[in-house]
Amino acid sequence: MSTINGLPAHVLLVHVIVVFVPLTALLLVLCAVWPAARQRLIWPAVALAAITAVLTPVTIQAGETFAERFGPSEALQKHMDLGGTMNYFAVPLLIAAAALLVVFLREQRGKPLARLIVWVIAVLTIVASAAATVQVYRVGDSGSRAVWGQMT
Repeated sequence: MSTINGLPAHVLLVHVIVVFVPLTALLLVLCAVWPAARQRLIWPAVALAAITAVLTPVTIQAGETFAERFGPSEALQKHMDLGGTMNYFAVPLLIAAAALLVVFLREQRGKPLARLIVWVIAVLTIVASAAATVQVYRVGDSGSRAVWGQMT
């Protein structure tokens, strides 16, 4: 998929990633540290994590196709290198969401996991969420510098 309604797919899809990664991260952290939030937010968090994990490689592929329109540049290569790593940040969000879903389902069935396990999952969720949010910022910043640097 290289275009959507005549516009470069990457330019449109990247906005979904830029919104969904931090939103997913926030929801997952809330679910990890606040049981009342987990009761209400786990399903939206899992859905967002799944959508993000699916759309991330699609966005990367669309970006590679879009990059073919431009000549080689150091800034564009940096953006592509950083962007190519986003799968390594989106997948851990999905794994964290799945782990928190297990915590939730076990609680719902009256068979909660050991407190230590829940805290380990919470810590790993916070780390994955922070890392994904920072990386999406880095990728977006390098992309905007690659584009705007060419325009000035």
